[in-house]
Amino acid sequence: MTTVDDMGYEFRTARHEDTEAIKALDGSFTTHTIFHVAVTENGFSLQEIPVDPPIHKVFPAENTDDADALADEGDPNSRTFVAVGTDGSLAGFATVSYASWNRRLAIDDIEIAPAHRGQGVGRALIGHAVKFARESGAGHIWLEVTNINAPAIHAYQRMGFTFCGLDTTLYHGTPSSSELALYMSMPCP
Repeated sequence: MTTVDDMGYEFRTARHEDTEAIKALDGSFTTHTIFHVAVTENGFSLQEIPVDPPIHKVFPAENTDDADALADEGDPNSRTFVAVGTDGSLAGFATVSYASWNRRLAIDDIEIAPAHRGQGVGRALIGHAVKFARESGAGHIWLEVTNINAPAIHAYQRMGFTFCGLDTTLYHGTPSSSELALYMSMPCP
C-alpha cells in the first residue's frame, strides 16, 4: 500500500531498508507547557501549566523503542507506516499493533522529523493506523504519551483522542523518572 498526498509525501508500509532511517529520526521536542498530574482524594486531576524556561526533551538512544520500531514483517497484527518526503528522506513513522482480546490497536511509537511537523504528516500516519485498525476489527485506538509532551497531546486531541488513564510509575528507573505516562484513546471510526 503506497499513497502520495497533495503535498508530495509518500505514505507506505515500512521496508527493511527503512530501519536505519527510523532509528536515526530526531524525535526530540520543545514545549512551553506540561500537563501537571495532581493526586486527589479520589483519583487524579490534570492541569496544563506553563514552564519557564521551555523544556527541550531529547530521548536517550538507550531509552527509545526505535530498535524495535519496525514491526515484525511476519506479524499480521502489527505494522510500521512511514512518510517519505519529496527529497526521499524519512518524514515520520508510526508503529502499531493490534490485540484481538480487547480489540485494541495500540500506537506503539509515532515520530515526526522536526522539519515536517505541523504539515499533516502525523495526522496522515494516524489515518493509515485507523485504516489498519478497521481492517483488523479494532474497537478503539490507544496510545501512551509523557505528560510533558504537550505538543503531541494537543495534536492527538485535534485528531479525536481523549484521556483514558495514567500511570505514575511507568518511567521509574529511567532518565524520564520525573515524568508520568498519560493514556489516550479514541473509538475506531
